[in-house]
Amino acid sequence: MAMASPSLHNALLQPPSKSALHSSSSSSSSFYSSSSELRAYCKLVGSTVGRRRVSAATTVCIAEPVEKTNYTTAVKRNENLTKLQAGYLFPEIGRRRTLHMQKYPDAKVISLGIGDTTEPIPRVITAAMEEKARALSTLEGYTGYGAEQGETALRAGLATAFYGGVDVNANEIFVSDGAKCDIARLQMLFGPEVTMAVQDPSYPAYVDTSVMVGQTGRFQQDSQQYGKIVYMKCLPENNFFPDLSEVPRTDIIFFCSPNNPTGAAATRKQLKELVTFARKNGSIILYDSAYAIYMSDDNPKSIYEIPGAKEVAIEIASFSKYAGFTGVRLGWTIVPSELRYGDGFPVIKDFNRIMCTCFNGACNVAQAGGLACVSPEGLKAIHEMVGFYKENTRILVDTFTSLGFKTFGGQNAPYVWVQVPGKSSWDVFAEILEKTHIVTTPGSGFGPGGEGFIRASAFGHRENILEASRRLKEFFGGKSSST
Repeated sequence: MAMASPSLHNALLQPPSKSALHSSSSSSSSFYSSSSELRAYCKLVGSTVGRRRVSAATTVCIAEPVEKTNYTTAVKRNENLTKLQAGYLFPEIGRRRTLHMQKYPDAKVISLGIGDTTEPIPRVITAAMEEKARALSTLEGYTGYGAEQGETALRAGLATAFYGGVDVNANEIFVSDGAKCDIARLQMLFGPEVTMAVQDPSYPAYVDTSVMVGQTGRFQQDSQQYGKIVYMKCLPENNFFPDLSEVPRTDIIFFCSPNNPTGAAATRKQLKELVTFARKNGSIILYDSAYAIYMSDDNPKSIYEIPGAKEVAIEIASFSKYAGFTGVRLGWTIVPSELRYGDGFPVIKDFNRIMCTCFNGACNVAQAGGLACVSPEGLKAIHEMVGFYKENTRILVDTFTSLGFKTFGGQNAPYVWVQVPGKSSWDVFAEILEKTHIVTTPGSGFGPGGEGFIRASAFGHRENILEASRRLKEFFGGKSSST
């Protein structure tokens, strides 16, 4: 490599002048580029190999800090995003947990907060994913883009495994990367002009995505609600099912059963009332059945067990809590061919268009795992996993009940809804975290109807659940839950 000329070499060894640093010249002869926080200049130095200095030159870039600029674009911020309150619930809990761990670096923090699974995925399922991953390294086994709607075999397997007793066709099932993503796609499907009702309390993604697409008004501090959303109170007084005679007509009704966060499961009679209500008003139910596999009684696992539901309901489901796929990401949504808009156009055609435009199909390795889940061996394994978490739930219910707290849920869902009357749910969250190093979830994060409650998740290693039980008994022992 030829050495640079002496003049160029000397120039490169000197830091640039301030005028050069701040020059706006775009000439191709300029040696310096700029960013909002740093300016860089280059230095030509000889390289050393062992003890012998060689003549080849090396260019080293040296950054020099400068003042930040206040440059802004001319693009207006999406006004709908300005309506959102603070951060999304679960990242906020994670932030507070991190701060607590910094404060108490030696403490063993136990999470009963975010509903993230903890137990290993059954081997029969991961073996199928491993086989698929290895096959991708061969000419015979490699696959690229798949059908946006999901692999045919998986769609058929889902229809048989989970909807064998109801009229669900495989071509009505859309395989995806998870229920939360499908909730956002469904919001895109219906757009900003529809009106929306939601259980209160409920999973925060329903409300937040409604805000994002422009269905709502501003957040109202006095009521802790967004304008234009109908909040259907689901409280102990009404057995966590809304009084539909007091609910005004809306285009869309979000409904989750078993419910997150309360753990309440709608009975067959209640779901018949809901379907009748939707048919009367010409509404569409977005039915989240993410926890259906936890159902242990005769309550419907699918909205389609109710006659007439296919004409008014879309169902969303997921392998996240079925098989520990929270990180693998695989879910599905059913859009019946009978479901139509007011003008008679099939809703399924629009949803298919969205999937084909915004999605390239779920990961082929994840779909191989999903196919293993719906095999006889896979179904047996995931039911065993669900049974493990249900035992954790029983331990938590017994713990809070023994301490004098009134609890709900815990039978058909992996959540225990604990009443803390007269207290701020965030204050109780903070107190439990500070005194026991246990993370819970404040009920108000699920809507104004959640104030006065905390949610405890049964997702955890058994030893952690037992240790959490011991700490809670030690802290609350002798204390009244109403004080």
